[in-house]
Amino acid sequence: MITPTRVLRSEWHKLWTVRSTWATLLTAVTLVLGVGILMGATYTSGGGDSDVDTVVLTLFGSQLGGIALAVLGILLTAGEYATGLVRATLTAVPRRLPVLWAKAAVFTGVVFTVSLLTALITFQIAQVFLGDTDQAASLTDDGVLTAIAGNAAGVTLLGLVALGLGAALRSVPGALGAFIGGVMVLPEVLGMLPYESVDTVIRYFPTQAAGALGSADPLPGAATPGAALLALLLWAAASLVLPAALLRRRDV
Repeated sequence: MITPTRVLRSEWHKLWTVRSTWATLLTAVTLVLGVGILMGATYTSGGGDSDVDTVVLTLFGSQLGGIALAVLGILLTAGEYATGLVRATLTAVPRRLPVLWAKAAVFTGVVFTVSLLTALITFQIAQVFLGDTDQAASLTDDGVLTAIAGNAAGVTLLGLVALGLGAALRSVPGALGAFIGGVMVLPEVLGMLPYESVDTVIRYFPTQAAGALGSADPLPGAATPGAALLALLLWAAASLVLPAALLRRRDV
């Protein structure tokens, strides 16, 4: 009998039995940790980064690590179409939609946990170097833990958007191009337009909203953390609604 628990267990097993999962997670962790240590070790008080939020400074590598996690999300969905494994998956679960929800749930749980632990460790190690500078901070300072958790949530939801693109486009290169072009590059291009209304809208684009979540102090011109989280949740939900509709209508 097919149950949600069994579908979840199946997706969990598939996630950890492919080398790409280990490679992308290790890459993401290495980038966040490596850049965080580099930023801490090379920082000097009164420099050009003295006005940067401490959490943003130490977790700057999350921008790069997030790309690796987005690749993982795409491979989790579009990768099955590339290998043909999706036929066996949907034959075993003919209702189809539980497969998509299970993939999203497994991805969210794994990526948020890894991202949160990596962010906590990176912040602590970076502070070893920053202890005698104007960027010294601790986990008990106001907003620090919230920002670290927000950073992990932002990275996870961005990856979930990528997962949805992979499920909708069913192509690894196509989904990766759509994510980089539509999610990362498009807001930067639109930001060059001389219209205040465009700047307001861009605040709620995925990458900009994720940035607002990962700052202990409010960023100038950014959305509030609550609004940014809501925007990211809506983007992630929208990215899953489309493939869910297509999954029910299209052939494998």
